[in-house]
Amino acid sequence: MFQLGIIASGSKGNSLVVQGNEGLVLIDAGLTGIKITQGLIDMGLDPQDLKAVVISHEHSDHIRGAGIICRKYNIPLYITRETYACAAGKLGKLPVGTVFFDPGTTFRINDIIIIPFASSHDAVESSNFKIMQDQNQKAKLGIATDCGYFTRLMKERLTGCTTLVLESNHDELMLINGPYPWELKQRVKSRHGHLSNIQAVSVISQIIHPGLKRIILAHLSEKNNTPELAEKEMRTYVDMVNHDLELYVASQYKVLPLKDI
Repeated sequence: MFQLGIIASGSKGNSLVVQGNEGLVLIDAGLTGIKITQGLIDMGLDPQDLKAVVISHEHSDHIRGAGIICRKYNIPLYITRETYACAAGKLGKLPVGTVFFDPGTTFRINDIIIIPFASSHDAVESSNFKIMQDQNQKAKLGIATDCGYFTRLMKERLTGCTTLVLESNHDELMLINGPYPWELKQRVKSRHGHLSNIQAVSVISQIIHPGLKRIILAHLSEKNNTPELAEKEMRTYVDMVNHDLELYVASQYKVLPLKDI
C-alpha cells in the first residue's frame, strides 16, 4: 500500500498524509491538531497509525499543529536544524524527540523513503520532497510547493514522478489587481515566493512523461486565485499534449481522499 491524501492545502494551512504498509507519515502540520485528526478520520484512517511528522519549513501554515500532533500521538518530528531553530518556540516540548534531516540527504520512516531537496522560498531552509516506498520504487511522489521558481534541482528530483503535488498559488492578473499591498505582491511574485498557474504549467511541460498519472494542484491563494482558474490553465495544457492523467485541485476546507501514488 502506497497512497497519498491531502488534509488541507492553501494559504491558511497545509498538511498531507502518506500511507505505507507500516503506518502513516504526515507531511507538514499547518492546521490545528483537531483539524488534522478529523481530516485523517474523514479519509478513513486511524490517527493512531501516525509514525512521524515531517516539516518542510517554519511558516505557520505548515507547522502550526506539529507540536500538538507529536505530543498527542507520541511520535517524532523530522525537521532541519535551521528550521527547528526558527520554530522551536512554536513547537513546545516534543516527548519523543526530534530527528534532524539535511536537504539532499535521504532518510527513511519505516518503509517510506524520503528525499528532501531545497526549494526556492523565503524560509531559512525550505524543503520539497520526493517520496518512494521500499516495495515499489517505480511509484514516486513529488511534493513541490512554496517555491518561487522552477530550479534545475527541482527538475532533476521531480522527473519520473508518477504522482505530483504541485503549487499553483496565484493567477497573475488577480494578484496584480487584488487587495494585497504592493510589497506583498512583489514577495509572492519573487523568486522566493510562490508559483503562479502559468508557472505550474511550465513546470509540467518540462517534466511530463507517460508515467505521470496524477497531478494535484496545491497551495492556492484564496484572494489571488480560484480552483476553476488553476484547473483550467493546467487542463488546457494537458489536453493540448494529449496526455491522459488525473487532475485534482486540493482544497483548504475539504480533504482530498486517498489516491494511489
